[in-house]
Amino acid sequence: MRKPLSLIQPAAALALVAVVIGVPLWLVVVTSAKSQGDALNPSMALPADGWHFAENYARAFSEGRVVQAFLGSASIVVPAVILVLLFGSMAAWVLARRSSVWLSTVYAVAISGIVIPPAVITLVLLLRQISLAGTLTGMVLVYVGIYMSTAIFFITGFIRTIPHELEEAARVDGAGPVRIFFTIVLPLLRPVLATATILICLYIWNDVFFAFFVIGGRMDTLPLNLFQVASAGVYLNNWNLIFAYVVLMSIPLLVVFVIAQRRIIAGITGGAVK
Repeated sequence: MRKPLSLIQPAAALALVAVVIGVPLWLVVVTSAKSQGDALNPSMALPADGWHFAENYARAFSEGRVVQAFLGSASIVVPAVILVLLFGSMAAWVLARRSSVWLSTVYAVAISGIVIPPAVITLVLLLRQISLAGTLTGMVLVYVGIYMSTAIFFITGFIRTIPHELEEAARVDGAGPVRIFFTIVLPLLRPVLATATILICLYIWNDVFFAFFVIGGRMDTLPLNLFQVASAGVYLNNWNLIFAYVVLMSIPLLVVFVIAQRRIIAGITGGAVK
């Protein structure tokens, strides 16, 4: 009985993954290669009048201002992720190593942002009061505040698995808190930091909601630009161009994940062994 079950369970898992991920992916890729008339009603069928990959992707690239939108997204994602991971790691280290009633309260408040959505109207009004509405700095700070809870939640649990003796040995050698954090703790956080980087990059890269309210019309990001040109009628009923833009928008994250996945897996394995 065990042998058939050992074969059925992986096969069922692969089939489920193929349906959940493969079907939407196939729909997007195939539709992006169809003509406008053939793509009016998106389906999984092959193109009826030939493949139009080059034509559709070239038009989506030029009309969608992909280069400007990519630079805008990158200028927001990179500093936001760095700040979230840096400050989140510092806060998580303190919260994981010190135990008191008020620090437990601080931790509960810090991770409450995972389930409590931010008040968008209040956020926009606050940014206007401090003259950061519609600016790159304001958008970066918004994402830092939103995803700090996620970073603290992941990193705090990981730090609690790191032996205290490593830090105590560094203190005996005369190292201060700053040196201990950057030379002892931070290098050990590579597995969880790699995982958090992928998740936070994915959230920010695909976000259109907060970008629309904070920098809408003042700066391009890839999802915001797609929303704007689609709403303006440039891609009205042009599902082939919309899906082509979606594929182009997903390529940078896919490249990052393919490059980083080995390091993520190796880091997780190394952390588990330690």
